[in-house]
Amino acid sequence: MSCGDHHDTDCSEVLDRVYTFLDGELDENWCGDIRQHLDECDPCLREYGLDKVVKQLVAKHCGEDPVPEDLRAKIRLRIDQVRAELVE
Repeated sequence: MSCGDHHDTDCSEVLDRVYTFLDGELDENWCGDIRQHLDECDPCLREYGLDKVVKQLVAKHCGEDPVPEDLRAKIRLRIDQVRAELVE
């Protein structure tokens, strides 16, 4: 996905790393780049907000139960499909 505007960090790079960012697993340089991008890019900020809500819902309803890898893959595939539909 790209919003069409120039950013130091490309939209697709930000969205590829958004879950890692939400999990607090990125180094501080990447976190700064992503924060700056989200401040500048409304489409990515909206996508980040959606991803954050999904992650919170999963955490609330699944607690500490491990997520089966096939379920994780299905969810990511569906998110990618929704992203593609939003670009069209």
